[in-house]
Amino acid sequence: MLTTTGQIIAIAAVLANGAVYGTDICASVITRSVNKHLDDAQVTVAAGWGHFYGDKRMPAFGAGGVVTAVLTTIVAAVAGQIGAAVAAGIAVIALLTWLGFYVRVAKPINTAQTAAAQSGIIPPNARALQDNWDSILPYRVGLQAIALAGLAASIALF
Repeated sequence: MLTTTGQIIAIAAVLANGAVYGTDICASVITRSVNKHLDDAQVTVAAGWGHFYGDKRMPAFGAGGVVTAVLTTIVAAVAGQIGAAVAAGIAVIALLTWLGFYVRVAKPINTAQTAAAQSGIIPPNARALQDNWDSILPYRVGLQAIALAGLAASIALF
């Protein structure tokens, strides 16, 4: 019974974190290239409004993904499924590291770009802000990939 419950929780974790992974992939593969064709004001306004909505709507996926990954780890350990627990634990570490990048680098930039979009006042360092935000995308994408792989492995190992 615990193994089935653990698999269901892990599937929920995959779905939640998949939304975050997909968002980061889109930013990395598409949005960065688009931004190169926009001037500083256009980039700031587009990113600012994107962050305005994203910062309101994405936390449910991010928090839900972390919580369900932690629950997967706990259920696997209690069920005696050590391989599944280790795989899910790796996912949790990757997600917490991702969260560190978000809180320390992305969130302050999101806040600045959102304020600029709402006020119409483009900061003089607009392009530098976007470049800094973009600079952590490879880490974010990689960490989400590790998390999803760990969670997928935990489902297989239950």
